[in-house]
Amino acid sequence: MDADIGNALATEAEPGVSEESLERLDDRVRRVHDRIERGIDDREFGYASLALPADADPGAIREAVAGFDPEAVLTVGIGGSALGAETVTAALGLEGHHTLDNVDPAETARLLETLPLERTLLNVVSRSGTTAETLANFLVVREAMASAGVDWTERTVVTTGDAGPLADLAAAHDLPTCRVPEGVPGRFSALSAVGLLPAAALGGDVEGVLSGGADGRAALSPSLFDCPAYAYGAVAYALEQRGATTNAVIPYAEALEPFAEWFAQLWAESLGKDGLGQTPARALGATDQHSQLQLYRAGRRDKLVTLLRPRERPDRAIPEPDVEDLSYLGGSSLGGLIDAEFEATEASLAVSGVPNVRLEVDRLDAESVGRLLYDVEAACVLAGELLGVPTFTQPAVEWGKRAARGLLGDDTEEAAAATEKTTLRVD
Repeated sequence: MDADIGNALATEAEPGVSEESLERLDDRVRRVHDRIERGIDDREFGYASLALPADADPGAIREAVAGFDPEAVLTVGIGGSALGAETVTAALGLEGHHTLDNVDPAETARLLETLPLERTLLNVVSRSGTTAETLANFLVVREAMASAGVDWTERTVVTTGDAGPLADLAAAHDLPTCRVPEGVPGRFSALSAVGLLPAAALGGDVEGVLSGGADGRAALSPSLFDCPAYAYGAVAYALEQRGATTNAVIPYAEALEPFAEWFAQLWAESLGKDGLGQTPARALGATDQHSQLQLYRAGRRDKLVTLLRPRERPDRAIPEPDVEDLSYLGGSSLGGLIDAEFEATEASLAVSGVPNVRLEVDRLDAESVGRLLYDVEAACVLAGELLGVPTFTQPAVEWGKRAARGLLGDDTEEAAAATEKTTLRVD
């Protein structure tokens, strides 16, 4: 991943960060880098995420899916147990990966009605094996398979921790199993079996993804001026401190739309603590130029816009138009058009003084995807260190989980907050 932070400088944007401020900030980045390196080397909780390119075992992942050759893979998980896998398969252009990462009964029914269950690999992912949404959907899918005459035990792979209900179930039925890596929060687990198993089952180059992640690990260096991941994390931090409390991520490739979803979880859950953290916003270029760009360019000056694209992509020529007013499209291509849209949006924001950063990967291949995921994780860890927040915890999320369990009948203190809510109804 390459990062161009020029349009976030104070000479170009408001809010912006001066080069002198970045030089001063670089002294902190050096100290934080040393802390991150120690955490990686010692495999400390959270920091172990940045060791995954070396620690993940692609052989074990391939062994777990050996012999299946599915037409479809259905991942049942939520949050980090699904978003990383969806990001990888989409970015690699692998067809046939579906996710149940919500408990909307209408969507669950629709998906189960359309899947060829007898040729579907069921991929159940939960570290604890007790995640309510995941286990509920698993039970529903299992019943649907049985109703369709499919032996679910012959079509299921489990990714979970060393102990818990899912681990026990896998052992009882001798199901293929991968382990959720120790010391790695779910949202940081894309470069592990959690994120890579569906890609492996669909014939994807998981070794290449890990190789790209390893390139990102090797590129970590003590200066933000030498490390794209740190440059992005440091600038995002500096701009938040100056009022850019929203980070709008706009990939210019439909295959990267799930990446924006993954980014939103990573950024929000990791950095949203102690009254701090940028709010991630998701858009898609060029589609959302025709709507959201109005806000980003002319609305409140509280945004950083992150523009992301592959430098190379498959292309398709635009036929010669029959209308004189469209003659400018003649001899062009869809790839040329979307690149022009990207650069026009970037220029539009810069002319308006809106801080923006350009992130680019060479192409959407396994190595570039792995590098992108690693670099953004490293940027997030750096930003968390600079903010001084506990990047790898999620107490607010856990509160909500306990409240939901209480409303379903479990005895939790948090459920009272939902049952005692203030109402002011307007019918």
